[in-house]
Amino acid sequence: MSFKVVNPDAYRFLDEYRGKDFKGQWPTVVEMFNISVKRFADRECFKAFSPELLAFTYREAYDKIQAVSRYLLSTGVKKGDKIAVSGKNSPEWAIAYLGVLYAGCIVVPLDISHSDHDMETLMAFGDVRRLFIDRDRTETIDKDGRVGLEAIYSLEKGAEVPYVLDMDAECDIVPYRACEDDVAAILFTSGTTGTPKGVMLTHKNLVSDTYIAQLYMKLYPTDVFYAILPIHHAYTMLAVFFETISVGASCVFGKRLVVTQMLKELREGKITMLLAVPMLFNKLISALMDGVKKKSRVLYGVIRFMMSISGFLKKYFHIKVGKKWFSFLLKKISLENCRICICGGGPLPASTFKMFNQLGIDFVQGYGLTETSPITHLNPVEAYKEESVGRFLPAVETKIVDPDSDGNGILYVRGPMVMKGYYKNEEDTKAVLSEDGWLNTGDVGHEDSDGYLILTGRAKSIIVTEGGKNVFPEEIENHFQLYYDIEELCVIGYLMDEKTKSEGIGIVVKPSKDCIKNHPDDLKKHIDSIVSTVNKELHAYSKISKVLIVDEELEKTSTKKVKRFAVQAKYADILKEQA
Repeated sequence: MSFKVVNPDAYRFLDEYRGKDFKGQWPTVVEMFNISVKRFADRECFKAFSPELLAFTYREAYDKIQAVSRYLLSTGVKKGDKIAVSGKNSPEWAIAYLGVLYAGCIVVPLDISHSDHDMETLMAFGDVRRLFIDRDRTETIDKDGRVGLEAIYSLEKGAEVPYVLDMDAECDIVPYRACEDDVAAILFTSGTTGTPKGVMLTHKNLVSDTYIAQLYMKLYPTDVFYAILPIHHAYTMLAVFFETISVGASCVFGKRLVVTQMLKELREGKITMLLAVPMLFNKLISALMDGVKKKSRVLYGVIRFMMSISGFLKKYFHIKVGKKWFSFLLKKISLENCRICICGGGPLPASTFKMFNQLGIDFVQGYGLTETSPITHLNPVEAYKEESVGRFLPAVETKIVDPDSDGNGILYVRGPMVMKGYYKNEEDTKAVLSEDGWLNTGDVGHEDSDGYLILTGRAKSIIVTEGGKNVFPEEIENHFQLYYDIEELCVIGYLMDEKTKSEGIGIVVKPSKDCIKNHPDDLKKHIDSIVSTVNKELHAYSKISKVLIVDEELEKTSTKKVKRFAVQAKYADILKEQA
C-alpha cells in the first residue's frame, strides 16, 4: 500500500502567528486557544445538553477562562502551582482546566471515579494546592486535612464553595507566561496503592501531538467532537478536547456512558467526530447488525454483500458510496452526521474496523500511551490497514528491540510528544526513558514495511507456557470480541509448575444477560463450546485450557478496560485449583 500524508497543510497557518502570538516552535496550550479565539470568536466552542443546555462561543469561553484566571491570581496562586480538576465531562471542566493554565499554573486532571482516599493520595503526592470538583464531592474531600488544600471549587451549581462559572475578581497581577518546555499537566496513570506515576506533559508535548496527528486527517471548524469517555484521560483530553480547540471546532460533552443518552446526544449534537474505545464500537455495530439479521436474513445477506462492494470501492479507489447507500442504517445508531470515528485504548477486531468503513464512515485506529501525550501512531483515513493500530506519525521515530523469531519485540518511540518524565519519580523515569529520549512503551509487536504497527500485547502480560512459548492474552481475546453471548472476559495465566514457573492459559468469562436467559440449564456447556470454537483458531501452544464463569463485573479502568492484573490476582488461584 502506498502511503501519503493526507493533510500536509495541517498547521501551516501557524506561520502567520509565529513571532507575534507565540515565540517557540509550537504555541503553548494557552497560545493555541488564543489563536483560535482570534480566528473563530463567534463559533460554538463548548456545549452540553445535560442536565440543562449550556453552550459557549470561543469568545464567551475565553471571557470565562480569563475570569477564572483572575480569580485564582487574586487569591494568591503563583507560577507552577498544581491545581487539580476532577469531575464529569462538562464545559465547566474545560473552562477550569484552561483557567488554571491561563493563571500560569500546572493542571492535574484526576479520575472522578477515585474514592476520596485515593484522590487524596494522588493530590498529596502531586503537591496539589487547590481543587475543582463536582458539587457532591466538595463536602467530603480532604475533610481531615490530609492534603492540606488551600481551596476547593465546584464544577456544578449549588455548592457552598465558589462555582467556576461565577468566579471573577479585580486583579492587576500579570500571570506567568509559560514557554513550550514548561510542564502543562501531570496525569496519573497509577499509584493509589503504591508509588504514584504522575506523567509530566509539557505544552510542547500536548500541542505538537495535537497538530502532528492532523497530518493524517483533515479537521474543520465545522466539526463537532463528542467527549463521552472520561476527559481526564490522555486519549479524550488530547484527541477530543485539544483537537477541538486547535481548529476552532465544537465539543459536546457527554456526562454518562449510557447508550440511550449517547444516541440522543449524537443526534442532537450532529456529531461529526466520534472517538471511543473498542467496547463501544463493538456494541454499536453488533446491535445494528443483529437488528438487521432478526428482521430478515435475506435482507441481512443483501446488505452485507452491498457493504463488501462499498468497502472495496472506498479502500482501493477512494469512492465513498456507503453514506448514501446505508444512511437508513447509520440513523439507527445516530451516526448519520459522523465523518470520522477513531478507536483507541485497546485492540479492535478487524471485522468491526472494516464494517464501519463499509458503511461509509472514515473509521481508523490509533495508538499511544499517556507518556506520549498520547498519540504516536494513527491510521491515515485514506490509507488505513484494518489489522494495524496505525502508522507512526511524522516526527515520531520508532524501533523494535529484541525481536523474537516472528519479528515481535518491544516498541520504543522518540518524538516531541514524549513526556518530560514521572513527577518526583526519577527511578521509574530512568527505567523507561533514556537520556537521548527513547521511551520503552512496554508494548510488543512489529512494524510492516510501510511503518504500520501490528501489536501482539503488553510485555508485562505475557504468559509463558510449559513449552517456553510466549503467549499474548490480547491476541486470544481478539477472537472473542464478536461473540455477543460474552459480555466481559479476560485471558490470564495460572501457575502449572512451581519449579519451571510455566503457566497454563485460562479465561474468566462473564456471560451476557441474554446468554444467561437463553441457556438456563446449559450455560457452562454453551460457554465451553464457544471457547472450543475459538481454540480451533489458535496455535496449539496458545489454546485455552481452563474456563471460569463469573456473575460479577470484572474490575475496569475509567475507560472501561479490564484491569488484567486485578483479575489475575483474584482468579488465578481458582483456575489453578480447578479440576
